[in-house]
Amino acid sequence: MNDKTKKIVFLLFGLLLFTSTNYSQIYVSTSGNDSSNTGTFDLPFKTITKAISVAVMGDTIFVRGGIYSLTSTISIGSSKSGNSSLRYYLFAYGDERPLLDFSAMAVGSSNRGIYLRASYWYIKGIDIKGAGDNGMNISGSNNIIEFCALYENRDSGLQLSGGASNNQIINCDSYYNVDPGQGNADGFSPKLDVGTGNYFYGCRSWQNSDDGWDGYLRPRPLIEITTILENCWCFMNGYLKSGVASYGNGNGYKMGGSDSANLAHNFILKNCIAFDNRVKGFDQNNNRGSMTLYNCTGYNNLSKNYSISGYIDASESLVVKNSIVLGSLGSLGSFAIQSSNSWLSPFTPAAVSDFISVDTVGVRGPRKSDGSLPDVGFMHLASGSQFVDAGIDVGIPYKGSAPDLGAFESDYTSDITINNELPSEFSISENYPNPFNPSTSFIISVPYQSRVNLSVYDILGNKVRTLLDENKSAGNYKIIWDSKADNGEDVSSGIYLVRFSVPVRSTAIKVILMK
Repeated sequence: MNDKTKKIVFLLFGLLLFTSTNYSQIYVSTSGNDSSNTGTFDLPFKTITKAISVAVMGDTIFVRGGIYSLTSTISIGSSKSGNSSLRYYLFAYGDERPLLDFSAMAVGSSNRGIYLRASYWYIKGIDIKGAGDNGMNISGSNNIIEFCALYENRDSGLQLSGGASNNQIINCDSYYNVDPGQGNADGFSPKLDVGTGNYFYGCRSWQNSDDGWDGYLRPRPLIEITTILENCWCFMNGYLKSGVASYGNGNGYKMGGSDSANLAHNFILKNCIAFDNRVKGFDQNNNRGSMTLYNCTGYNNLSKNYSISGYIDASESLVVKNSIVLGSLGSLGSFAIQSSNSWLSPFTPAAVSDFISVDTVGVRGPRKSDGSLPDVGFMHLASGSQFVDAGIDVGIPYKGSAPDLGAFESDYTSDITINNELPSEFSISENYPNPFNPSTSFIISVPYQSRVNLSVYDILGNKVRTLLDENKSAGNYKIIWDSKADNGEDVSSGIYLVRFSVPVRSTAIKVILMK
């Protein structure tokens, strides 16, 4: 696609994305000029900092591909915050991939790559390398960071602190980050004085010198802190890029902890996998909060796959359901609420034959064009595995008569539950348009009369709307979700799950409301 064609496509994209033509599209290019250019497609700025200085709510900054060699932090202050109806947008242009290379920046605690103190920003498709501290540090709230890679930074790839709350980190990678002492650089760090409601989806964290995820708190939070991870992969943390062991902790998901105080960081992990980490896979550290693990998989973490055995506050709980370990379990406290885990009766211990592959080839592979994780066979259940359709319903969409165990839901059912007379054509289409504002539509297919429920949930699992809950005869139905329809109440921008449920199955799709 040449530049002229791209320009036409993105002008059309801009018209679809925004409800008003008053909002600007600002362009940044390695060949641009901040002093003489005006930030148009043909006369782009040189730096993102210049583009930010002239942007107003609703504007989109498009960054052209190429390497931007930088030595100063790109700071987005709170005065540049959007709101629930109108965001700021910082996007890679088309399928181009801009790299912000801070390798020449000095090491220092204030030398971040991007320092996002503002709220309601949407940053997508931008890579950050070599910052003197965090690749990206967020203290603002209600931001979306999507399809970004953060690597070889001199502290954690992405850190959330300073009260950062309700941020969404979607389909991002963080790897090869290492600090001088090797004991601080994690892949993702929702820690210290972080706020609540931060959500990670489809993220990968590997070969960071300390941990994959770190939820360590300091000081005591004024509110209860909850962090959610879903469909995330975490591996080989505690090793350097060269493969040599680091001096860091080397855990996968470190779900909390504190200095001298016994602080509670509530962690919820769904469909997450930890493997080949130098020490532990799923690690309590000394977290006293609630920890919930649904459909998680641990394999070949060298010390312990699961290590959650210390005491927790009396008001909190540890729940582990539908999870798998290949190898030794490690340790779970006697207070754990467990169900349908591979190490429990009636299952026999998981074996290599339960999986399509235990070969990690492809786990670092390129993401799909939409940013989603690559397709791999690693740790997916083999046909006929004892763990297919063997779980319990924990609210995660599944195929077949019951959920599978582990992080990956298979497309087949066990021999025991196959019944050719059972319906196989209940379905929901992807919504159109997506992203949308204010309404989008779905097509649901019902092969015979059945009770049908179609509900919308936010990333914390709270129900936002019930779009349909009634008996439907066989047929195809178009269902519309108008985000402003119910009693005039508005719904804020963000990612939502629309769950289609009938008595025999449940499935969900991800939708994006963008204002």
